[in-house]
Amino acid sequence: MAYNHPLALILARIPVVGGVAYRERLRQLPATFDVTLRVEPDNRYFQHAIAVLVKGEKIGYVAPEIGVNYYDTVAAAAAPIACAGRRGSQADHGTSGVEVLLDFCSLPVQTRS
Repeated sequence: MAYNHPLALILARIPVVGGVAYRERLRQLPATFDVTLRVEPDNRYFQHAIAVLVKGEKIGYVAPEIGVNYYDTVAAAAAPIACAGRRGSQADHGTSGVEVLLDFCSLPVQTRS
């Protein structure tokens, strides 16, 4: 999918939530980095929780309204799924509190009905 496609613009800005609990780890991140996605089937807060890890340490979760469409793909993967991450801009943080954005352009999506 070309990066100028409207859907690609959205998929390149997937928010990571729950970052407040991982503030110290977030502060140590460079501007861009790679993340690994891992499902948490026993998470009591999000039925379709997908943890976001950098070098094996959790920095938050894929936003639940998005994670529901990727949970089965991540859970079924034979190898850990990785994607690019980046620190959000001051505007991202100021308007939504989001500190990290992920690029899901290369991940397959499974839409739930």
